[in-house]
Amino acid sequence: MITIDAISKWYGPTQVLRDCSAAVAKGEVVVVCGPSGSGKSTLIKCVNGLEPFQKGRIDVDGISVGDPKTDLPKLRARIGMVFQHFELFPHLSVLRNLTLPQIKVLGRNPDAARDKAVSLLDRVGLRVHAEKFPGQLSGGQQQRVAIARALAMDPIAMLFDEPTSALDPEMIQEVLDVMVGLAKDGMTMIVVTHEMSFARKVANRVAFMDKGEIVEDAPTADFFGKPRSERAQLFLSKILQH
Repeated sequence: MITIDAISKWYGPTQVLRDCSAAVAKGEVVVVCGPSGSGKSTLIKCVNGLEPFQKGRIDVDGISVGDPKTDLPKLRARIGMVFQHFELFPHLSVLRNLTLPQIKVLGRNPDAARDKAVSLLDRVGLRVHAEKFPGQLSGGQQQRVAIARALAMDPIAMLFDEPTSALDPEMIQEVLDVMVGLAKDGMTMIVVTHEMSFARKVANRVAFMDKGEIVEDAPTADFFGKPRSERAQLFLSKILQH
C-alpha cells in the first residue's frame, strides 16, 4: 500500500531525513517512534506530500507522491491525516466539520454526507455532540472528531502524527480506543506516537528513528523483546520506566 524508498530531505543545509526506507502492506499498522527531533513527523508528512523531499521515492497505492504530475490534493483526499492539534474548523459545528469536506472534495450530495457523518460520530461515541462547536468539546473529543472527519473521506490509509501528545492523560485512552478499533477493522495505518502500550497492543511493526534515520524496523514482539540497536535499547529503557 505504501512504499518509502531511500527518502532524504533537507531544510536548507540541514539534512533531516537520511535514506529512509519502509513498506506498509494493506491492513498493516506500523508505529514510528523515537526521540524528539528524530524526523518522525517529517517522514509521515512526506507520505502524503505535505512536506516535499529531495531524494528517493514514495508510492501510495501505486501513485508516486513526488512526481510533479501527481494530483496531490486528490491523493491527499484518499489518505486520512490526523494531527497533534486537531485542526478542526472552529466556526463550524462538529457535523459541518465532517460534511463539508465530503461535499467539497468528494462531490457527495449533502444528505449522503450527513448520513456518513452521523454514522461516524456514532462510531467514535460523539453523536450527541453533533451540533456543538469544537471549542465546546474536550481535547479528547475534538481528536475523535478529527479522526471521524478523516474517515468520512473513505481513506485507503490513515496517518497519525502524535495524535495524543496534546491531550490530558485521562483523555488519551478514549482516542487510542478509537484507533484500536480502526486497526481491528483492517485500516492501513502509520502512527507516530510515544504510546508504547498502543504499539505493543496494535502494531504489526515498529520503526525506530534517530537523527533522521530509520535505525530499526522490526516486528513488534522483536522490537520490544530484543531491539537490535543500542540506541533503541536506550530509548526503550527510558520510556518504559514511565
